[in-house]
Amino acid sequence: MTKHKLQPDTWVDQYADYLFNYAVSRVSDTEIAKDLVQETFFAGLNSAKNYKGDAAERTWLVSILKRKVIDHYRKINSKKGKAEVRINYSSDTDAEGDWLEQQVADPYSKDGDNVLENEELGDALQDCISKLPQKQALVFSMKTIQGMSTEDVCNELGINPSNLWVMIHRARTALMGCLNENWF
Repeated sequence: MTKHKLQPDTWVDQYADYLFNYAVSRVSDTEIAKDLVQETFFAGLNSAKNYKGDAAERTWLVSILKRKVIDHYRKINSKKGKAEVRINYSSDTDAEGDWLEQQVADPYSKDGDNVLENEELGDALQDCISKLPQKQALVFSMKTIQGMSTEDVCNELGINPSNLWVMIHRARTALMGCLNENWF
């Protein structure tokens, strides 16, 4: 088997377009895709000493980019994504600002100020979940409502973590739109 050698001086000319197209197809934002490609090149330079030459240079860079895309979605989901599906029940409850789906995982919970309102919200959320594409609804329910680990959901459904976080992000966005239209 031929050992490949890194040639960082040629990366931009040889791989930038390919990596950019790969990234933009996964994040749907040209600026973020450009940043991810740049981070990929920096990470490649920083870890060049670990390159064993078993994979082609482009393959190696794509594997770095894949991790950058996954990290991007993890960051969105852990910080910015939380703001998408937040709701305040009242100012005198510990539940204020908690994830909507955590509040209504048990629609008969007495955590909300008004049990009837919480029940109605739970019903509205379940109705909105039923309108999601089947796989998206399944991923959302397993990860967010049932609390399964990312690894377990991915193994059970045969998807990768990046795909899981994209589906959850899309589900949350769709659910917030549905709830704004049908409940709030």
